[in-house]
Amino acid sequence: MRLVLGSDHAGYELKQELVECLRALGHEVVDVGTHSTAPVDYPDYAEAVAGALRDGRAERGVLICGSGVGACVAANKIPGIRAAICHDAYSAHQGVEHDDMNVLVLGSRVIGPELAKELVRDYLHANFSGEERHARRLGKVKAIEAHYLQKL
Repeated sequence: MRLVLGSDHAGYELKQELVECLRALGHEVVDVGTHSTAPVDYPDYAEAVAGALRDGRAERGVLICGSGVGACVAANKIPGIRAAICHDAYSAHQGVEHDDMNVLVLGSRVIGPELAKELVRDYLHANFSGEERHARRLGKVKAIEAHYLQKL
């Protein structure tokens, strides 16, 4: 799978571990930065991950900041992005299966690297179920997004 990963400075070290792990598993990884622990602003990397998804340069994304909260908020401002913070295995796969989540957000100051690797694996192995109730609900989410885009 082709994945895009991005992080701010707080998530840099965890991102590097995940990039290495994912490449070892045979995934193609697009790393949109940051590329050091020098302070940066998380919205820039949320936008970079989302942009790669919207442009078709990746199929799914992983975004990391200190808590996961700021990056998640920023990513969800971009049309077509369904980002969620997941710090447990159930949410990591259920978010894809029921909600067609396309960006997994992690808090590097909340979880460690081994749990992060497990969550990424669960996220990547999951597929949207397409069940009627989930498709209906996703349709409603997309309609909400479209409604507000029209007002801009």
